[in-house]
Amino acid sequence: MKRFIETLKNIYKIEDLRVRIGMTMLLLLVYRLGSYVSLPGVDPAQLSQLQNQASTGLLGLLDMFSGGAFSNASIFALGIMPYISASIVIQLLGIAVPYFQRLQKEGESGRRKINQITRYLTVFILIFQAPAYLTNLHYQLPPSAFALSGKMFYISSTIILTAGSMFIMWLGERITDKGIGNGISMIIMIGIIARMPFAVFAEFASRINQQGGGLVMFLVEFVLLFLVFVGTILLVQGTRRIPVQYAKRIVGNKQYGGVRQYIPLKVNAAGVMPIIFAQAIMFIPLTLAGFAQSESMGKFQAAFSDHTGFWYNFIQFILVIAFTYFYTAITVNPVQMAEDMKKNGGFIPGVKPGKKTVEFLDTIMSRITLPGSIFLGIITILPSFAMLIGINTQFAYFYGGTSLLILVGVILDTLQQVESHLLMRHYDGLMKSGRIKGRSGGGQTMY
Repeated sequence: MKRFIETLKNIYKIEDLRVRIGMTMLLLLVYRLGSYVSLPGVDPAQLSQLQNQASTGLLGLLDMFSGGAFSNASIFALGIMPYISASIVIQLLGIAVPYFQRLQKEGESGRRKINQITRYLTVFILIFQAPAYLTNLHYQLPPSAFALSGKMFYISSTIILTAGSMFIMWLGERITDKGIGNGISMIIMIGIIARMPFAVFAEFASRINQQGGGLVMFLVEFVLLFLVFVGTILLVQGTRRIPVQYAKRIVGNKQYGGVRQYIPLKVNAAGVMPIIFAQAIMFIPLTLAGFAQSESMGKFQAAFSDHTGFWYNFIQFILVIAFTYFYTAITVNPVQMAEDMKKNGGFIPGVKPGKKTVEFLDTIMSRITLPGSIFLGIITILPSFAMLIGINTQFAYFYGGTSLLILVGVILDTLQQVESHLLMRHYDGLMKSGRIKGRSGGGQTMY
């Protein structure tokens, strides 16, 4: 405790760090206040049906990522997810389209052009998502909940929802430039944390009303949650440490003026993206089954609607492993790594430069990706096991999946930036021995 208090004093002494943390908290406060501002023409007192709908399934995840703005029919209801979707599309286009490949190689000017295209694509996505959200509002809420109706309501609310998401994106960029940590990731994390008190209260209420050891079970659940959280932190930090040691032994090194620099291979180079892809794919069968009325499709829909069922979790586990390999393949380029090594005079002992080096790196990357993919698969299905032991759906989301990895990743990256500021000014870091190892090492965005 004494060391922690001393670290806080050191943080306060560094003016630049103090200002950055204050700016981050201020911008996050603006975001949280906006999530409670309902759309004009919607009665916030009649949102109970929408909140019930957003308590489970995909809408539950969307509501968590938006910090409850989705279920509040807020001006920030669509959150930052459209921007993330646009960013994913641009990343994939950078693999397949030569124009985007050229932009990626043009440095800062290319990056600005890509960001501009991403913003345009975000607006395009919002133009379609906003009317869909408003249509869902009309289905879930009674007519008395709307002071406005017709085309005027759709047009004005679509503009407001689009502007709200773009404003959130602007807040994220300001946090990245003027604050601490990655802005977009911080906004997602604060939304998840904001939903945690509601989930904890709901679980506590259900356990306190349960006869025979309900309170004891609630305490056991918190102990399990703490162990899962700590275990995930250790594993995420391990995905940065283990591969480098592995590379030292089997991959070799690059030589720059007598200084050895090791190839930074990772157990989990894909981050949280495989889970996001897999969860999106799992909702496609439900959508298709909704248009069919046959008995067989009804059974199929029932199987994929049961989040605690064997087939749902088994297929999702396999999808996460498959998408981990897929996303690693498009983000880690052995050909480019081999070319860079050759240009800088680097080599792998016992392996010929060129094609043989590419094949060797590809083989090693495939092998060390396997444990990372299995780890992601287990993390993905952990909430289902939490539901099986009686934990309510909202609280179970914190036991794994996207929310847990986002929390752990953003916390580690933010602490790593804080520690860098401390060490730069010759203060002790946050850890007594060794430095905090974030996922990306540079506070890069997690999606």
